[in-house]
Amino acid sequence: MALERLQKVLAASGVASRRASEVLIANGRVTVDGKPARLGMQVDPDKAVIAVDGRVIGAASAPEYLLLHKPAGVTSTVRDRHASRTVLDMIPTAMLPEGSRLYPVGRLDQDSEGLLVLTNDGGWADRVLHPRHGIEREYAIGLRGPLTAEQVKAIKSGIALDEGLATLTGLRPTTEIETRRLLELIAPPPGDLVWYRAVLAQGWKRQLRRMFGAVGAPIDRLVRVRIGPVRLEDLPSGRARRLRGPEIRGLGAGAGTSRAGAGTSRARAETGSTGPTGSVAPIGTGSAKSGSTSAKSGSTSAKAGSARPSGLPREPR
Repeated sequence: MALERLQKVLAASGVASRRASEVLIANGRVTVDGKPARLGMQVDPDKAVIAVDGRVIGAASAPEYLLLHKPAGVTSTVRDRHASRTVLDMIPTAMLPEGSRLYPVGRLDQDSEGLLVLTNDGGWADRVLHPRHGIEREYAIGLRGPLTAEQVKAIKSGIALDEGLATLTGLRPTTEIETRRLLELIAPPPGDLVWYRAVLAQGWKRQLRRMFGAVGAPIDRLVRVRIGPVRLEDLPSGRARRLRGPEIRGLGAGAGTSRAGAGTSRARAETGSTGPTGSVAPIGTGSAKSGSTSAKSGSTSAKAGSARPSGLPREPR
């Protein structure tokens, strides 16, 4: 077999993303044929004996792509000694890949909920998270009261944060159908909240909470309902399912991309600017798609010990 870069082999085996694999190699945690690996080295994955922390990895496992409806209160890391539950504890044993690790594609804050993708395909995860794609994330936002016209105008015009000007690519009230479907899925049931839909292409830490907090409208419930072409649909809180083929291909190819977001990412890469400028028009109203997303049966507990490698890119909360 042709030689391949070591970090690519590690990513294909589900050990970590390519970037995180480079960190593992640099930290001396990877060996090839019993000798310390070095950055940039190439190996024959069919012949080389590759080990991470002394554990030999096998041939590349069959890739797994899962969608979890993460409840609030669950940490999106795969190991946390301070957390009572992590996202891996919610994946049925039958869905766990053999011989490789699952890790989240980005993160959701512990107090946020909704769609979270997990995979053992590091290269695919890198493509999904790369800023140049500008893949949209859509959120349902529950507030204790309606936004005023001044608050809406300020959010649409952009909020100055430390990273630059934070903008949305869409903001609108939810429809009655969307609200009813959402309330059937999330747990615990929310109180009497006013719901909005926001579409985000940027990926700054706790961006939506900071934007709405800046105009005096703190977010009570934050539910991610879409990432690119993948929708939460009717998946109940705490349940998981496998991604469908079109969803896997679409996310990996950058489908569901915001032109504004992708253009902004490219401009920032070329000019070094810290954020986009200008106001953003709201998206139109409409009902959410529905579909069958019943999770496959299986044990709801997963084996611990699959630490998420450091260095994996993060996504919006």
